[in-house]
Amino acid sequence: MSLGAGIGLFVIGAILAFAVNVQLDWVDLSVVGYILMAAGVVGIVFGIVFITRRARSETTQRSAIDPATGERVSRTVSDHDAPLL
Repeated sequence: MSLGAGIGLFVIGAILAFAVNVQLDWVDLSVVGYILMAAGVVGIVFGIVFITRRARSETTQRSAIDPATGERVSRTVSDHDAPLL
């Protein structure tokens, strides 16, 4: 779940829990709103975890063989610095 989807679920749940005053016999909309808000919080937490995990993996160790000397050369590069192939 993305960060935006988590925020969306939280907003929809808050609207159902606090702003809608409709009484239905077969469902309690405030309970549905609280459930959606909880799912939104979980989605936001997962979204933040995935963003930080992706930010860590952008820096990678690259290695290549120098054609002049035949030695293996390795360096740490960011994906932003890597050439487009």
